[in-house]
This record gives sequence, C-alpha cells and structure tokens, in this order.
Amino acid sequence: MPSGPDMLYFWIAFGCYLAATVAASLFAGLRKPALRKAVFWLSVVGLAANTIALVVRTVLSGHPPVTNLFEYMSLFAWAVVLGFLFLWKRPGLELLTVFAAPVAFCIMVVASLFPASIEQQLIPALQSYWLWIHVSLAVLAEAAFAVAFVASIMYLIGARRGFGGGASADQLDRVTYRAIGIGFPLFTIGALFAGAVWAQKAWGTPWSWDPKETSSLIVWLVYAIYLHARLARGWRGVGAAWLSVAGFALTIFTILGSVFFAGLHAYG
Repeated sequence: MPSGPDMLYFWIAFGCYLAATVAASLFAGLRKPALRKAVFWLSVVGLAANTIALVVRTVLSGHPPVTNLFEYMSLFAWAVVLGFLFLWKRPGLELLTVFAAPVAFCIMVVASLFPASIEQQLIPALQSYWLWIHVSLAVLAEAAFAVAFVASIMYLIGARRGFGGGASADQLDRVTYRAIGIGFPLFTIGALFAGAVWAQKAWGTPWSWDPKETSSLIVWLVYAIYLHARLARGWRGVGAAWLSVAGFALTIFTILGSVFFAGLHAYG
C-alpha cells in the first residue's frame, strides 16, 4: 500500500477504530461508563483522522475521493461513525451506539484490501460532478442503512434473549425505521436518480442493467417494501428486522459487486 500524508491519517483512523472496537467489546460485557467514554473519544479521534485523510487525498488528487473502492470504503466508514455519533446521547441506546467502531473498523479492513494509489488522470466516465453527487449521497444512505442494520441485529438478539437492561424493542424498532426513512430518499436520489443522470452523460444511456445497477434496484425495492409495509400496515417486529438485515446484506453485495462481476462499474 502506498505511503503518503493521506495514508498516515488513514492508519491513525484505522488504529483508533480498532482500539474503539476493543473498548466496545469490553463495554458490551462489563457495561462500565468509562469504557463507553473511551469508545466515544477513540471514535471521535478516528473520525477526525478519517476526515483529514479524505481531505488530504482530495487535495493531492484534485478530485473528491470517490473514484475507487479504497476511497469509497474509507468514505463509508467516515459516514457510519458520523451516523452513530448522532445517536450517542439518546437514553437507552448506549450499547447500540458503541457499535459504530466495530462496523467502521470492518469497513476500514475491507478498504485496506484494495489498491490505494491516487489516480491523477481519471477516465472520462469519472470526470463528472454527477458522479460525486451520486457517490456521496449513496454513501450517506448506506451509512443510514448500517445504523438500521445494527439496530435490527440487536432487536433480533433481544427478541430471542429478552430486552432487559438495554434498549427496548420499541426503541430499536424506531431507530431502524427512522434510519431507513432517512437512507431511502438519499439512496433514491443519489444511487438511482443521480446515477442515471451520470450514466446518461458518461455512456449515453441512463440504464443498462449493469450488475451494480441491477443490485442497486433490488436494494431499493427491499427498503421500499419495508417502508410500504410499515406505513400501510404498521408492520414491525422480527420480520421487519430480518428485512432490514437482508437489505443491508444486499447493500454490501452491491458495493463490492464490481469486484466479482464485469460491467460498467468494474473500474471500481
């Protein structure tokens, strides 16, 4: 992996998220307030280093850091931590919020597996501000889906073992619903609409049934079904939580799908 000022801050963020993950694991078992405070400050320092890494990379490359999977996953980790920190002071969500660090750490591990060299000369398809709108909104949407995923996992665990001593079933259900409610319109505008506009400008067609386009549409349909069932029929509970988990699994498959399948997004 190349060295440089951006990579120095990337590894600082990586280390902070790792340390926060260890502290989060200890907090899950011991429930000591000092451990949660350690998770918070390690996550904040990691977020700051992650931010600096992305900004420095933007300055060095001359374009936003959204053009390969290393950059995408780094930005995704940043957005996930930011999303969880918004919930930090909510009563009853102490255990939920510490999972920002483990999720971000896993994402950074995946990021570290991809080439991190800075591309100075982008292919024509990537030289569009619509790409930057497309990717940035998609990342924010997927970070919201990550919050919903963790809340859903905790709901399923609570449904099996009992909800005592932590967030209630109603709290976790509300977090899942609100996170998806935020992520869905961002995903609609960013991943689908802005993506279609970018595709029209880059390749002359707004939709080509590229594997990543197709899987993005499936993700959109899964979350659309969730919201429709919730709003039209008041659907909630274990079934809704499993649908949220399935939606995020498909989201991760969509992000990494260009590694395994040929298509217009294979450059990533």
